[in-house]
Amino acid sequence: MTHSVFASPSSPSSFSVATTNPRCHYCRKTHLPIPSLPPFPRRPPPPSPSLSWPRRLAASAPVRCTSGLSEMDDVTGSSLFPLQRCKTVHLVRHAQGIHNVEGEKDYKAYLSPELFDAHLTPLGWDQVDSLRKHIKACGLSKKIELVITSPLLRTMQTAVGVFGGDNHSDGNNTPALMVENARKSGRPAISSLNCPPFIAVEYCREHLGVHPCDKRSSISEYRQLFPAIDFSLIENDEDVLWKPDVREANEEVAARGVKFINWLWTRKEEEIAIVSHSGFLFHTLQMFGGDCHPIIKEEIGKHFANCELRSMVLVDRSMLGSDSSCSNYPGKAPGGLDLPSDVAHEKHRTQKNMV
Repeated sequence: MTHSVFASPSSPSSFSVATTNPRCHYCRKTHLPIPSLPPFPRRPPPPSPSLSWPRRLAASAPVRCTSGLSEMDDVTGSSLFPLQRCKTVHLVRHAQGIHNVEGEKDYKAYLSPELFDAHLTPLGWDQVDSLRKHIKACGLSKKIELVITSPLLRTMQTAVGVFGGDNHSDGNNTPALMVENARKSGRPAISSLNCPPFIAVEYCREHLGVHPCDKRSSISEYRQLFPAIDFSLIENDEDVLWKPDVREANEEVAARGVKFINWLWTRKEEEIAIVSHSGFLFHTLQMFGGDCHPIIKEEIGKHFANCELRSMVLVDRSMLGSDSSCSNYPGKAPGGLDLPSDVAHEKHRTQKNMV
C-alpha cells in the first residue's frame, strides 16, 4: 500500500513528486510549480522517431498540471491517483570521479584540462559495485524498464555498471554496454543482455561550460566505448553546448530540469532509472517541496552523495499522462443488475418526492 503526504499547492499549476522506498513504497508527495509553461489540455501525439533530440523536445507539449486538493486532503495528508498517471523514477548521482577528488583538494582544479570528461576513480567503481548489489538485493533491477543517462563518461560508467548485465563474453553476438578496459578503466566488458535499454539524453547533464570535467567527448568515440547505449537523441557529434567562458546559471539548470521532466511524460515506460549529476539533480529537485513540511522538502531536495539512489513517484495532475490502465477492469461481464443500495435509496426518495 502506498501512502502519500501532500501539502497545499503554492500555485495553481503543479507537478507532484513523492519520495519512496523501493522496498515498501512508502512515499511523500509535494508539488513542482511551473508557472511559465502554457496549458495543454491533453497529451500530444508522440514526436516522430526521426526527429533529433532538440526537435523532439520542441515537439513535445509542455506540461500544465492543475491541482485540486480538498480540505479533506489537508486534514488526512493522503491523496489517491490513478496508477496510469504516475511514474516511478529512480535518481542516481554518478559515482566518485577524478574531478571530485581533485576539486575537493583545490577548487581551482575544476578548471584543469586534465579533468576533461572526468572518469570514475577506483573508489568510484567500488561504489558502483555496492549499488549494483543493493538494487539486485531489493529487487529493483527487475522492475526498471529504461535507464536514462547523461552523456558524460562518469555517468555512463555508473549507469552500465549499476544497471547493466553481467560480464560480456567474446562468444556473445549482442553489442556490449561497455567494452573491456574502456578509457583504461581496468574493468571487464559489460553485457547488454538481461537488462533494460539505455539511452543518453543531453538535458540531464551537469552545469554546462567553463569546467572541462563537464565537457563530453564526441559521440563517435562514445559509440566505440558503449556500443549498446542509444545515442540517437543527441544531434551533434561534438559538444556544442559546452562553452569555455560561460558557466550555466543555477536557474538555467533548473529550467532545463523541468523540460527534462516534461519529456519523461512522452515515454511509455512507467519505471525509469536516471543517472545524472549533483548540480542537475539538486537544482531540479529544489523546484519541489516549497509548500510542504521542511523535513519533506529536505528529503527531496538535499544534495546527493556519490552513487546515491533516491526513488520518487512523479504524478501527472493534468491529462498529459492519459494512457489507459493495463490493470483496470470495467466489470459487468456478463452484464446484470447492479444498482448500489445507496443509489437505489436516493432514487426511491426522489421518486417519492415527485409524487
